[in-house]
Amino acid sequence: MRLSLLDTVVLRCDLPEHGLRQGDIGAVVEVYEPDGVEVEFVTGSGRTQALVTLNEADVRPLADSEMLTARSVVAA
Repeated sequence: MRLSLLDTVVLRCDLPEHGLRQGDIGAVVEVYEPDGVEVEFVTGSGRTQALVTLNEADVRPLADSEMLTARSVVAA
């Protein structure tokens, strides 16, 4: 899987230290060789919840067949 800048991705694992759960949606804001990505996760109002450097294996592309949902977050 090759991710690009501004791709929408889905988190594959919980990251409780950042207030993130598996299934949360973020945007790729930087790509690092060979397999790293910086992903920004935002709240509904656009406030950054977390900016996290991850391995590409920690996220997957959002599919057209998936529905977005909302949940409350607790600040990390």
